[in-house]
This record gives sequence, structure tokens and C-alpha cells, in this order.
Amino acid sequence: MLFHTGALWRLNELGWLSKISTFSSVSGGSIAAGVLAHAWADLRFENGVADNFADKVVAPIRNLARKRLDIPVTLLAMAVPWRSAGEELARVYAKHLFGDCCLKDIDPTGPQFVFTATNLQDGALWWFFRQNGPHGNIPLATAVAASSAFPPMLSPVVIQDPHSAERKRKIVLSDAGVYDNLGLDPVEGHATVLVSDAGKRMKVTPKVKRDWGRQLLRVLDVIDNQVRELRRGALLKSYVEKDFTGAYWGSYVDLANFQLEDSLAAPAELTHQLAETPTRLTKLPEVLQERLINWGYAACDAGMRKWVDTEAAAPGGFPFPGAGVG
Repeated sequence: MLFHTGALWRLNELGWLSKISTFSSVSGGSIAAGVLAHAWADLRFENGVADNFADKVVAPIRNLARKRLDIPVTLLAMAVPWRSAGEELARVYAKHLFGDCCLKDIDPTGPQFVFTATNLQDGALWWFFRQNGPHGNIPLATAVAASSAFPPMLSPVVIQDPHSAERKRKIVLSDAGVYDNLGLDPVEGHATVLVSDAGKRMKVTPKVKRDWGRQLLRVLDVIDNQVRELRRGALLKSYVEKDFTGAYWGSYVDLANFQLEDSLAAPAELTHQLAETPTRLTKLPEVLQERLINWGYAACDAGMRKWVDTEAAAPGGFPFPGAGVG
């Protein structure tokens, strides 16, 4: 969530935020995208740059990062068995971020926002997006919760199928990263594709536990890692073969590989530590929040100025210069 916030911050400064036609998001990225969608109508764009981005987007996200949510949500869901943790998560998002905003309420003059989730019933990708009709009445908080319902503790989110005539059919949804960790399906056919990847990598370990339970968890990690690598490899291949233009940056990239003389100072030994920050909805120290935002900002800057906006000037520094990246 915070890494992508930094990336969005730099995209805004470069004038690209206002050019994007479709935002496709998964997992924690959907929280950042949801806040952006909710705030879009209030953003003041001058020459393509929103001068109130920090107030309308960064501030609400940082406020959420100051709250301990995942354990209380899980415990409350255990105490209320007829409501899943994912549904309780939606209530929390509504309280702290989105209120009663529904998908149909997202600014119709702005870009399309697609919040993806994994349908646990048929194994396919489920899309939430702005439209009229029953689908548009789904709360934005529910869409973001479904997309970020990290299994098993914060999953699933159960909704009534808006496409069913009697609306009695239930859809059981989990984190979109289970199916598509980069959110690429909704942007198929676009001429330029910008990808920000904050997913954690599988840890390399010389010793593998042999008992059935922990061995199974390791096998699931390997399967997940394979899906992530296949997605990323296919994306990079598409860039090389010019299926579309664009840029990829991730929380594990080394800025030295972008070969920019004026990239921000972000030593790989420090940024890799940031990339290993536990994926949780919990209270984070202020300085860690700032470093994660700074790192997303720097990674986005390098990717954009290397591959997309090659004439853009280098930034004057990090959004939070006192924090750096470590």
C-alpha cells in the first residue's frame, strides 16, 4: 500500500497520473487505488499535476497505516461466526476510508478503476469497476476488501452476485494476488502499461521442514512463486517484443540496473530490507511509512525516466528527505 503510494506520488509529479485511462489493482495496491478513486473528484489538476495529492491521497493512506487492523478484524470475525473476516475488513475500510461510497459514485469523468479479486468457486478473476445497475451499488469498501482479502486470515469476502436475476447466488472472493498478482488482465489491449510490483518474494532456505504441515506450506509458496515469476516474465517479454510500451518497477529492483546517473540514492541492501516488510494491516512506525513511500517514489521515478518519460527532469529529492530509505 505504501510503496504504491510513493509510485503514484511520482506519477503525479511527472504529469502521468492525469493521463492514465485505467487503474488495475490487486491486494494492498487496491487500498491505494481505492483512496485515489475516492479522492479523484477532489483532486485539483493544474497542467496535469494535482497540487493537493498529498492531502487527498497520501494523508488518508498514512492514517490507515497508523492503525492496528488485521488481528482485531480476525478476532472479531471469530467472535461473530456469521460474518467473515473479509466482510469485517470491508466495514473497517468503510469506517476509515470510504464511507458509504459505492462503485457507481466514483467520478465518471475520471479514469476507470478496476479492483480485481479471485473467485474461489471457479478459480477465475472477478472485476469490480464503476458502472450503473446492481454492480454499481456495491460499496467501494467491499470491492477493496475483496481485492485485499489476504488468505486465510482476512478471507473470504462473500457478495450477492449482481448479475444473477434473483441475486440469490453467492460469490466467494479472496485476494486478487492468488490469481493475478500484477493485475494485468484488465489492461490487455492498452498501448502503454505501467506496472508497480510490491509483492514479496519467496524466501530461499537451505533447510526444508519435512513434516506434512510445514512441507505443504512450502509447496504452496513454491506454487505461488511460480505464478508470480511467470506473470512477471510474460510482462517483460511483452515489453521486449513491443506488444505494448511501458515500464516495470518493483520493491526488489536495484536502481543501479536502470543506469541513470541522477536516480535517487537507494542502495539495494537497504531497499531489499524494505521489500521484506511484513505484509500486514497493522500499525507501522512513522519513519518506516516514510521510507516505504520514498522507495516506491524512487523506483517509479527510475522506471519512468528510463523507459517512458526519458526527457523528464530528475526529482529534487525524496518526498520525505529526512527518512531516505534506511
